[in-house]
Amino acid sequence: MWYSFFIPWVFIASFWPFIGMAQQKPCMYEDKMRQQGLVEVQAEVKQILVQLKYATVDNFMHKNVYGCLTKAFLQRETVKKLAYAQSLLEQQKPGYRLLIYDAARPLSKQWDLWNALPQYPPVVRKNYVASPQEHSIHNYGSAVDLTIADESGNPLDMGTPFDYFGKEAYPKAEKELFDQGILSDKVIKNRLLLRNIMQKAGFLPIEYEWWHFNAFSRAEAKKRFQVVQ
Repeated sequence: MWYSFFIPWVFIASFWPFIGMAQQKPCMYEDKMRQQGLVEVQAEVKQILVQLKYATVDNFMHKNVYGCLTKAFLQRETVKKLAYAQSLLEQQKPGYRLLIYDAARPLSKQWDLWNALPQYPPVVRKNYVASPQEHSIHNYGSAVDLTIADESGNPLDMGTPFDYFGKEAYPKAEKELFDQGILSDKVIKNRLLLRNIMQKAGFLPIEYEWWHFNAFSRAEAKKRFQVVQ
């Protein structure tokens, strides 16, 4: 009885290293980004948290779009700006950390997101997801979607979830929504905290998403960098 019990465990133990290797199979997308000179954010700025929403089911598609891509990659200059933003945040709110929801995005995944919103005509759809034909700044590793987490790692209240398709997420509508009592004073202060540190670090906000920031304009990103495939 002892011998029959022991053999399977010896067999499993002998193959355990190979099982571990299978679980750590390299990710094609991450390898391509490294080859293009992009860097992993957390390897450079350990204080920053990462939870790529499109690598989970917690997104508007309700499915894992990114597969093996679970790490945040960006152009090196963009990471330097993020590091500065994190330091500015720590100066104002010790213990608070940036929390990344999306970073460099392969163009093939841009098509997946674009095609997932057929209910919107292209002229409206591009407010939420850039046309793959024109390319998103995410496709150049020069845009980041993020929020702020408190000392316990919990995201601050920003009034809407990430990737909320509605006016409540529009920075340009914040005053109107505050006056109407739709967005609270706390939400406005949290958004301003995020936006102010990101702008001081050299990022550009956009009108329709409180979470999205560009390190460069689309024209400059296209001129300086290759598209992430």
